Amino acid sequence: MRADPLRYLSEELDTLKAQGLYRRLRVLDGEQKAHATFDERPVVNLSSNNYLGLTTHPKLREAALEATRTLGVGSGSVRTIAGTMAIHMELERRLAGFKRTEATVVFQSGFTANAGTVASVLGKDDFIVSDELNHASIIDGARLSRATIKVFPHRDAKAARAIVEALPRERRRLIITDGVFSMDGDLGALPELCDVADEFGCIMMVDDAHASGVFGSNGRGTIDHFKLHGRVDIQVGTLSKAIGALGGYVAGTRALIEFLYHRGRPFLFSTSHPPAVSAACLAAIDVLEGEPQLIERLWENTRVFKSGLKALGFNTGTSEGPITPVIVGDASLAMKLSDALFREGVFAQGIGFPTVARDKARVRTIVTATHTPGELHFALDCFAKVGRSLGVI
Repeated sequence: MRADPLRYLSEELDTLKAQGLYRRLRVLDGEQKAHATFDERPVVNLSSNNYLGLTTHPKLREAALEATRTLGVGSGSVRTIAGTMAIHMELERRLAGFKRTEATVVFQSGFTANAGTVASVLGKDDFIVSDELNHASIIDGARLSRATIKVFPHRDAKAARAIVEALPRERRRLIITDGVFSMDGDLGALPELCDVADEFGCIMMVDDAHASGVFGSNGRGTIDHFKLHGRVDIQVGTLSKAIGALGGYVAGTRALIEFLYHRGRPFLFSTSHPPAVSAACLAAIDVLEGEPQLIERLWENTRVFKSGLKALGFNTGTSEGPITPVIVGDASLAMKLSDALFREGVFAQGIGFPTVARDKARVRTIVTATHTPGELHFALDCFAKVGRSLGVI
């Protein structure tokens, strides 16, 4: 009988189980909403990136259905062969106008937008200066580029400046940061890093996935929030979170976008979005521009929930937005907290290493515009009950 060459994987899984870190996928039955059913249990959903509730917005539903009726269910090809449809070009035009840049290109996901762009615009003789807590897609893109990677402490623009100052000026140097950090909910040091980029002639890049639809006028992101238009060379956004659909995009100069059309490997080698996805994203831009009350409601709910957690004595770190971690330190304790909350009727996922540092495990919460005051107060009551029973507070 042939020996199993992958037996070590089962052994690794057994180790995770012994440490209390093994997680199985929770299954959503029905729609992605603020109150949803996971694993056949109705819960207040604090684990979704559906910031504005657009996954079920009637305008997005109808746009997707109409596009399917008239254009079919798929594009049938990659963009550079036969897969560029008029609706793809219209979405890129609308996104460029929304982001106030010359042009945009849409990728199949936010991950591929980040990784594909970094790997495309730099090479082995170049340098990347990266915040230590940047998203995994940035890290993977940096590795694929073969550029030399220099990491600065989280949000420490002075340290970034010292790194850049020591690099050869004749080489390309890219400074990159998340706009909003996905595990801590704090903002990148964008104004200060832009100053460094301006002083030393560096390329400035921002991953604005968790700021899209949340920060800035009508949800234009952190570049708009900090009034940095024209100072960030490469902006990455997502269509999968507040926009409510699927995909990612890169915004910048026409030359940057034309270059990515020719050299962005995910763009070149992945089939383009189905028409329904592009149509839903176009409808989402209409909603962002025409229904600002959704973002106002998101921020009101954020203030209520965040202040409630702090009043109970939970450690919410440095969060500045709807992402609010409840940091407990020990990974096993974070998973116990998450599981106990779920039994009480609240879905807030536990997060441990390698997503966060070993001593920074947490339950990560995200409120949305569509949570009701009653749902938020119910969730806070559950946090109070479970937090006390586990000795977290």
